[in-house]
Amino acid sequence: MSALEDTLDLMASLRLEDGKRWGEVAVSCQWEDARAILNPDSTTPYHFLTRSRGFSKTVDNGGFALTALLTQFSAGSRSYAIAADREQARLLLDAIANFCRNTPVLSGHTEVEAYRVFSLANGASLEVMSADAAGVWGRRPVFVFADELAQWPDTNGARRVWEAMSSAVAKVRGSRLVVLTTAGDPAHWSRNVLDHALVDPLWRVHEVHGPAPWLDPRRVAEQRRRLPESTFCRLFLNEWTAAENRLTGLDDLRACVTLPGPLEPIPGVAYVCSLDVGIKRDRTVAAVCHAEREGSRTRVILDRMEMWAGTRAEPVRLSEVGEWLAGTCQRYRARLVLDPWQAIDLAQRLRARGVRVEEFAFSAAAVGRLASTLHLLLRDRAFDLPDDEALIDELANVRLRETSPGVLGMDHDSGRHDDRAIALALAAQHLLDAFDAPVSAAFGAQLGRLNGLMTSSQKPWSLRGSPFREWPR
Repeated sequence: MSALEDTLDLMASLRLEDGKRWGEVAVSCQWEDARAILNPDSTTPYHFLTRSRGFSKTVDNGGFALTALLTQFSAGSRSYAIAADREQARLLLDAIANFCRNTPVLSGHTEVEAYRVFSLANGASLEVMSADAAGVWGRRPVFVFADELAQWPDTNGARRVWEAMSSAVAKVRGSRLVVLTTAGDPAHWSRNVLDHALVDPLWRVHEVHGPAPWLDPRRVAEQRRRLPESTFCRLFLNEWTAAENRLTGLDDLRACVTLPGPLEPIPGVAYVCSLDVGIKRDRTVAAVCHAEREGSRTRVILDRMEMWAGTRAEPVRLSEVGEWLAGTCQRYRARLVLDPWQAIDLAQRLRARGVRVEEFAFSAAAVGRLASTLHLLLRDRAFDLPDDEALIDELANVRLRETSPGVLGMDHDSGRHDDRAIALALAAQHLLDAFDAPVSAAFGAQLGRLNGLMTSSQKPWSLRGSPFREWPR
């Protein structure tokens, strides 16, 4: 019997809580993953696996980790299993502890501590930690198991843990990495990991769609009736699906990325520069845009965007913002649109320097128009946006929420922002309001029918220069 067969034999002998051996109940996809992950000679040392809710992900991850610890980890080596939070980490450790307790052949071979498991034969260890753990840099793991990666917090801390541990496997010859998760929201950063894995030769990707075969179909059907469709698709069908309240889907957003970067001003084109002001906690963002029309269709082109980030200790200096706005509005011959309550002094100083300033009052109804306009333009792929990773990431994570009956607003997850989105929407709304009445009315008629409209044609648009004259002086 080969070393791999010995390892798989141990994996098969692990006993579950009901006393059955893992090898007796595992289905073909579980066996396929076990053979690939536990093969130290595999040409794909990194694995990205997705399964639906209840498909033995945490239990299998614990089994893979325990089996590798006892049969493949070198003396004194360290490996890590990382979960979304301490509670999930505890579930992962419980799965390992249950295997140790219920499997007679393992008696006397392991020692389980609060968040660590040791091989008594050679001192190799497996530590279970959460995605908010501190001090993760500098480690040299022979194995890293990432449990439920798509459910990790969308925070800088969780991303740093992932970056630290996933990059650490490159430091140790023969080290391996396993991600086992249920599909998530495509806007979550774990989707970028999957997209990389799909094209990189060192990664193996195995996505199993549909409910676990042992789940009661009647109960799955009840979940579908009760849960939002996107949630059901993610949890029980294992499909990467955006939540219904997302501003836009990733496919529509990516279709809008048509520009390599900022655009220089074109003589004779009418430009708008919008400003959303944030001094300490939020950011100040300016967006320069123009519009193009072909028949009854209208596109908005983002020519340039600038951002200033402040802190409580060092707020944004509006004098610096004003200098940039004065120069940019002069170069593009652009009108400036802003909320007078945010920057009334700035507006007065810019008017004194010859900048044409228009005021936009951020009432609940006005913000609702901005949210609806931005949603429709993105959904209809009627934007031309630069290939700006920060902008795309922000737009992908903005949410629509109903602030009052029939009135939408924009919101964002904790730790994120929507300043770029607001500045972009403000410029787009001003451009649309300036169009001929029939065009503006036709677009405005859509704002109250967001859920009933069908997606527009997928035909790409080309940048042809605006047919509009400059703004009258």
